[in-house]
Amino acid sequence: MVLHLGNGFFVYSKDVVAIMDIEKASTQRYTREYLAAAGKAGRVVTCSYDLPKSFVVSLDKDLTERVYICAVAAQTLIKRLKTKDLK
Repeated sequence: MVLHLGNGFFVYSKDVVAIMDIEKASTQRYTREYLAAAGKAGRVVTCSYDLPKSFVVSLDKDLTERVYICAVAAQTLIKRLKTKDLK
């Protein structure tokens, strides 16, 4: 199954490691450092240039980490993920 992140971006649901609310998570210093390091390493994918509401961390079969910055709320993504898992 796939998780739709918005604007035509998808990730396999089995590859999702974390779904985080960007406002709440970015108040922590470690999260800001993590996002900055991921950006410098070229592992960040911006799904939309609208106001970011969440970020999704994925790890594929080759252990390649990606951080997707999304304009979709974290709770909405979690609901989509749960709905897909039930089918």
